[in-house]
Amino acid sequence: QVQLVESGGGLVQAGGSLRLSCAASGRTFSSYAMSWFRRAPGKERDYVAGISWSGSRVYYADSVKGRFTISRDNAKNTGYLQMDSLKPEDTAVYYCAAGDRLGSSDYWGQGTQVTVSS
Repeated sequence: QVQLVESGGGLVQAGGSLRLSCAASGRTFSSYAMSWFRRAPGKERDYVAGISWSGSRVYYADSVKGRFTISRDNAKNTGYLQMDSLKPEDTAVYYCAAGDRLGSSDYWGQGTQVTVSS
């Protein structure tokens, strides 16, 4: 089992930045790929970004490419999502997930709300 806890969400104006954190406990975090998903009101969950267990491979959805940066610190059992140049359409609940490959989600966090005002 892996327990994931997100933090860092909040309210920010368009053009601003936020950094989300995903703290892991339980089984070895470094053996899992980590991903970020988001769900906007009335929409399906979207896969936003992913990073391999070593950090050597990353994925970004086209909608966030060039604005978001995913990273991880295995020594701290923590993953991050740096979000810059935020847009109102980035408003959503953001979830981190851990799994055996990019985009997989065997374990989920509880989510953190990100609201971007125009």
